[in-house]
Amino acid sequence: MLADTLTSSLTDAEVVDRVRRGETALFEILMRRHNQRVYRVARAVVKDEAEAEDVMQQAYINAFSHLKQFEDRSQFSTWLTRITLYEALSRRRKMRPQQSLGKLDGGDNPRDDMESLTSSQPDPERQAYAGELGRILETAVDALPETYRAVFMLREIEGLSTSETATGLDLGEEAVKTRLHRARAMVRRSITDRLGASGSSAFQFHAARCDRVVQAVLTEIQQQNPAP
Repeated sequence: MLADTLTSSLTDAEVVDRVRRGETALFEILMRRHNQRVYRVARAVVKDEAEAEDVMQQAYINAFSHLKQFEDRSQFSTWLTRITLYEALSRRRKMRPQQSLGKLDGGDNPRDDMESLTSSQPDPERQAYAGELGRILETAVDALPETYRAVFMLREIEGLSTSETATGLDLGEEAVKTRLHRARAMVRRSITDRLGASGSSAFQFHAARCDRVVQAVLTEIQQQNPAP
């Protein structure tokens, strides 16, 4: 893994620029920096952890292959979110071609062709309680209709703003607000009332899985760009 000081000192735009100029190994910084969000976006659509990892790997490869098309006036994270969504939706259509994301509520869809309770003391009971709440939340989110699940995942779990979510999902801001309101209504009040800070622990993408995805993508990049 690249040095933490390098990871923290470079902005996404600086990393992208250096990768474009041939320092392909620095792409690892972008993957490790955005793995949590990319996983949650993929997971919001495909609802299968193994499939979500496949989506992540292909999304990163797609992003790397088209990095010259990234325009610096937008955020890299938003651009990457949309690439991940398109790949996830494509995978889901192949698994269930009779459905499309936009048809589930008959409305404003993101392109027809194209988501811990912390304690100051190490209290095992509190940790177990937080873990159980996280599992309850994951189950509740998985039960949401797909058009609402992506919005709920990005807004409530990932913490994106309405504007960022709208951009990432290619929706209007009012559509995001409407879907979020409906998604919240579908999640049991008893869950949301007790959620608190444990929301950030849901759908975690842990270190071992992070390393696995990063290594797979780096191997593919190296095969595409052999050293001279």
